[in-house]
Amino acid sequence: MDDRTPDRELVTIAQYVLDCEVNSEEAFQTARLCLMDSLGCAVLALRFSECAKMLGPVVPGTIVPHGARVPGTDCELDPVTAAFNIGTLVRWLDFNDTWLAAEWGHPSDNLGAILGVADWMSRTQRAQGRDTLVMRDVLVAMIKAHEVQGVMALENSFNARGLDHVILVKLASAAVSAGLLGCDEGQVVNALSQVWCDLGPLRTYRHAPNTGSRKSWAAGDATARGVFLALQTRRGEMGYPTALSAPVWGFYDRLWNGDRFRFQRVYGSYVMENVLFKVSFPAEFHAQTAVEAAFALHNEVAPRLEAVERVVIETHEAAVKIIDKTGPLYNPADRDHCLQYMVAIGLIFGDLTADDYEEERAGDARIDLLRKKMVVTENARFTRDYHNPDKRSIANTVQVFFKDGSATEAVTVEYPIGHRRRREEAAPLLVEKFVENMTTRFEAQQVQDILAVFESSALDTMPVWEFMDMLQVRK
Repeated sequence: MDDRTPDRELVTIAQYVLDCEVNSEEAFQTARLCLMDSLGCAVLALRFSECAKMLGPVVPGTIVPHGARVPGTDCELDPVTAAFNIGTLVRWLDFNDTWLAAEWGHPSDNLGAILGVADWMSRTQRAQGRDTLVMRDVLVAMIKAHEVQGVMALENSFNARGLDHVILVKLASAAVSAGLLGCDEGQVVNALSQVWCDLGPLRTYRHAPNTGSRKSWAAGDATARGVFLALQTRRGEMGYPTALSAPVWGFYDRLWNGDRFRFQRVYGSYVMENVLFKVSFPAEFHAQTAVEAAFALHNEVAPRLEAVERVVIETHEAAVKIIDKTGPLYNPADRDHCLQYMVAIGLIFGDLTADDYEEERAGDARIDLLRKKMVVTENARFTRDYHNPDKRSIANTVQVFFKDGSATEAVTVEYPIGHRRRREEAAPLLVEKFVENMTTRFEAQQVQDILAVFESSALDTMPVWEFMDMLQVRK
């Protein structure tokens, strides 16, 4: 074989992005929910100054003709910067949808690239008197971005090698951005090859002693980089066809012990259909069912906090690896990835909001006292069911034992409310979440007007520029 023949992994993704016709109505309905939910998460994030300071043009005062807009703001930016802004907003509060597998991640992070590119192109096409992209194009790109990121994640663990999962956001964003930009198969392959030449950041900013806010903008960075690589490719920049498989210097030999990526299934619409929503509270997804269990025990435990002897949490392997934390927690980024902290909040207050990760709430001494009494153990069945493609459970059990020898029941929640098996239950709650989040930035009537578009068939044919117009806050 010619040593310049492109790696089949790159070609397969390029062919999927350009040629696959998505026919799953369930995938499109879920994509609508995902778009609605992600925009609500983005708007809510604007309340937090540490997020807001990241936004806007890199150089203040920069003017971009027909620039892409950023929901909830008056920004008009180049598509790369817009992708960073939107991706950062969607991800900041850890409240957007989730995918759990050998590698975990948040496929709606790719909305930074999709909306950034689509709005800029749509506005440019309109100015040129040409037909513009419509929201159906956005939904298709979302389904395909979810699929590229999620199918890659099913069998390939980047975290096990110290790489952050946002490498797959960059991959998916580059793929669908190149498709939206009109690249041909060879150009999409070239853009994807650049992703593997980039590699990805270390996970160190997600773990003690370095846990910090970069984890909240890492996805924005990745989705923006995907757009940049796609744009450079469209301008004619060459690719590296064996970036994965080249002997000695390719990704596989340098970082994958000479093995190739493994794939459980072909690309279709499986990931969007099975994606997990965070419906009622912002918590790292491996903890969602533990928090639900804590809520169920709140009324029994909250009045007896001083009598608690220990709290036993049975969980799955991924949760032990990612969010089992003892000792000091230094910032919101540390707290929202601590299983014990989230369970403590649930037991004490019977609720969990983004504000519960801030300094004011964290100063409540009862939280750390309860954390010190927690014992986290892996339940082997929970781990098996987590990896079972027919179940995809995210189970947790919480039980509280008291000093007098009594105990609560052991509350087990196998599937969080955002799971596909509970989609019918979750859908109306996602609408409520969207309205509540959007009302933090928009007048009630404007929120209802936006919601009406989501609930009608008109969304599919609406030009992207017109949809993004609805989401602007003007000075």
